[in-house]
Amino acid sequence: MEAAQLAGARNEIELRRVDSPEEAEQVGFAGSPTILIDGADPFPTGTTGFACRLYNGDHAPSVAELVRVLTS
Repeated sequence: MEAAQLAGARNEIELRRVDSPEEAEQVGFAGSPTILIDGADPFPTGTTGFACRLYNGDHAPSVAELVRVLTS
């Protein structure tokens, strides 16, 4: 949410919980956390699954990385 504020984003942020491997497969979930902007993954992995996800060796993209994709 900090990145959205810094980027001046005015859209809603929706949190969605994925509760099973079957649901992950059905919705194309790429691991937790998955961040979608206008329905697209700005950090695509090409995989789906009910698992944890790493971004450049970390558990989530940095605020700076998120600001960059929100303003591009």
